[in-house]
Amino acid sequence: MGSIPALSAVAKRLQGKVAVITGGASGIGEATARLFRAEGAKVVIADVQDKLGRSVSADLGGPTDCLYVRCDVTSEPDVRDAVDTAVSHFGKLDVMYNNAGMSDPLLRIAETEKSVFERVLAVNLTGAFLGTKHAARVMVPRGRGCIVATASACSVIGGTGTHAYTASKHGLVGLTKNAAAELGRFGIRVNCVSLNGVVTPLSRGALGVGEEECREMFDAMSTLKGTTLAAEDIARAVLYLTSDEGRYVSGHNLIVDGGFTSAISGPTSIVNYFDRQ
Repeated sequence: MGSIPALSAVAKRLQGKVAVITGGASGIGEATARLFRAEGAKVVIADVQDKLGRSVSADLGGPTDCLYVRCDVTSEPDVRDAVDTAVSHFGKLDVMYNNAGMSDPLLRIAETEKSVFERVLAVNLTGAFLGTKHAARVMVPRGRGCIVATASACSVIGGTGTHAYTASKHGLVGLTKNAAAELGRFGIRVNCVSLNGVVTPLSRGALGVGEEECREMFDAMSTLKGTTLAAEDIARAVLYLTSDEGRYVSGHNLIVDGGFTSAISGPTSIVNYFDRQ
């Protein structure tokens, strides 16, 4: 039985790896890009936020270590180009992180426009499909690779997000499991990470609140008190799934939600029962 390496022996867990991160210019994507670079990876930031994307790329070493490419994940030519750019510029693709996402205003289903519903699915689900498809295109011939997507606590429960967002994240888990079933024979692992709430420009915009109010709302959703979920926590979860530490994990939805999805709220919850005693 092999020995477990000391932490100092895994200081550069992605040394020599090449990763594409969609939505990598801000929020969770940016935090992951920074962590990946710190762990030795070359990174392609694929986003539509040109100014932010170029700024993060320059801060992480510029073309030698980190490249920005404009990529609308609903456009197959854009996604194909992001993957091909990684291969042509850095020589290969080891990690595809399908992180780009969006939400929509919280409305009753009778008030939700079909076009809005379809746009959310296009970004959150079709975008991940395209990223997975084109990552597989270049990973299969090499016989290895890792694909990860950002899902949500909405992927396993209902009633906490919009109809479109919840449907897209449920679908993303199904896509993850199906892709893992097909691609495992080629040495490619496929997983996703689900979170309940992180304060990012995307989440603040979707909720229409400031940073502090957004943080208070997300803290109230967690059963784990004394700590606040941050973008860096999700980045570390993605690092685990893409490094050798997660080398036998595939088809998995890693839930990072402070126990949010493990308990129900309301008058029948165990917490409310004990609070009444």
